[in-house]
Amino acid sequence: MSDLKNTGQGKKFSRRDFLKSSASAGLSAALAGGALTGTSLSGKTQEDKKPAELKVALIGAGTQGRVLIESCLRIPGIRFVAVCDIWEYSQRYASRYLKKYGHDVNVYEDYRDLLSQEKGLDAVIVATPDWMHAEHANACMEAGFHVYCEKEMSNSLAEAKTLVQTARKTGKLLQVGHQRRSNPRYIHAIDRLIHEKNILGRINAVYAQWNRAKSDMLGWPKQYTMDQGKLEKFGYASMTEFRNWRLFKKYGGGPLVDLGSHQIDLFSWVYGVNPSSVMASGGIDYYKNWQWYDNAMAIYEFKTKKGTARGLYQVQTTTKHGGFYEAFMGENGSLVISEVPQRGNWAMREAHAPEWESLVKQGYLKSEAPPIQKVDTKNIFLDVRVTAEAGRWPIPVEMAKPAHQPHLENFFNAVLHGTPLNCPPEIAYESAVAVLKTNEVIETRRYLRFRPEHFKA
Repeated sequence: MSDLKNTGQGKKFSRRDFLKSSASAGLSAALAGGALTGTSLSGKTQEDKKPAELKVALIGAGTQGRVLIESCLRIPGIRFVAVCDIWEYSQRYASRYLKKYGHDVNVYEDYRDLLSQEKGLDAVIVATPDWMHAEHANACMEAGFHVYCEKEMSNSLAEAKTLVQTARKTGKLLQVGHQRRSNPRYIHAIDRLIHEKNILGRINAVYAQWNRAKSDMLGWPKQYTMDQGKLEKFGYASMTEFRNWRLFKKYGGGPLVDLGSHQIDLFSWVYGVNPSSVMASGGIDYYKNWQWYDNAMAIYEFKTKKGTARGLYQVQTTTKHGGFYEAFMGENGSLVISEVPQRGNWAMREAHAPEWESLVKQGYLKSEAPPIQKVDTKNIFLDVRVTAEAGRWPIPVEMAKPAHQPHLENFFNAVLHGTPLNCPPEIAYESAVAVLKTNEVIETRRYLRFRPEHFKA
């Protein structure tokens, strides 16, 4: 199935157009993310037969690779046949875990051996450190396989650009792991409430943060220490750098890239344009053994159809205050959302704004009315609203799946049915430009004015 026609890549797909062109039942299924269901390539429905099976390999079985395994195991019709990792600990952990769920996999140390020997693959999931994403994903596409690649595309824009070019050249699907773009709650909030219903009016400011408590560097079981020769063979100076690659400039992009790219990507989704400029500040102010900034704050400017607007982003690694969430603020209201619904899942209406009750009747929002209690104050009964949610209009869409599952389902549906990808490489490259260039701004302490060509691969 690796030669399936690529109908979901090579151009940008308007999510608004997709939503408008879908029948309501089909839209519900798309938002639910039912992978490997619906109409097969032969035109026959799969309701009365076993879903088609896709043979999948994983390159990179570390923490993120295991997260993706967990999500894939929940999707019918996905069969892992191979796992590749340079570290014996990760090889053993992933292969044993998959075997527990009935997936007997071949285990490889070098991805080149996997690609030369596993000829029946339909797709490869790449979850290696950022600096290897381009090499691994390009090789997989060149070998004839569709690829799901974790973000960031690379810690180098030059290498990120090659991913876009290889996908175009080979015609293979490449989904990049900005999973919020497949989250049904985010699709409802941004495409339906903000874009379609315009409930916020003109949006002048967006804000996002990802704050984490302080933490120590990762260690490892000493019996699984790689010898120096093997580390150097695969490009690492030490086990410390291998285990904590995100903190070192050779291998990753630091917290602004690891965390910020998910959220800064939403700024462009909401505004409908890429940023026109950025100013930023950050530093290694707390940790003495990091190479990347342990904190960063950035202000982006956007030239939207309605005028100039801005976005403020911050990432902190020494406090978890506020956790992670995104807020979109407009003249008629604001909307707060997070991958964790308890941290954000509502809209708040300005007093002067047009009514929202009709949106409740149409199913776009839930009612703002909080519970009412009768309080006796000297035999005078008063209606008292007794909830912290007063004034909030909850988003009615639920997502009872792991965060990455809908994005993987979208990818597998693209492989099987030609469904448009929610994050093809062109979109992911624009996000990579926004965050990697911001790291440069912090380093040079200069203001950067983006040009349109910056975002073209």
